[in-house]
Amino acid sequence: QVQLVESGGGLVQAGGSLRLSCAASGITFSINHVGWYRQAPGKQQDLVAGISSGGVTNYADTVKGRFTISRDNAKNTLYLQMNSLKPEDTAVYYCNARTTYPPYRTYWGQGTQVTVSS
Repeated sequence: QVQLVESGGGLVQAGGSLRLSCAASGITFSINHVGWYRQAPGKQQDLVAGISSGGVTNYADTVKGRFTISRDNAKNTLYLQMNSLKPEDTAVYYCNARTTYPPYRTYWGQGTQVTVSS
């Protein structure tokens, strides 16, 4: 059974930093596509950052230069370092994993709330 467990969310002032973690069991991050999505109230869920199975990273334009996604293969854990946070970064952040082999499946964590006060 695949489980993705996020942690690290919280309340922070604008300009501050947070680091999100996503610990996985039942799936190996290093050979799959993994990433972070977020959903603000009343808005659609959007990709924040991702790492492909080959290690290529990509970021939403709104977070480039401020957020860094990384993966610890030994710990099978995904991270999102968020710096220079803005109130518009307030959202529930979700860890996501997509398998690169059949049957192709997508898994989600339960989400962690990030609130940035102005």
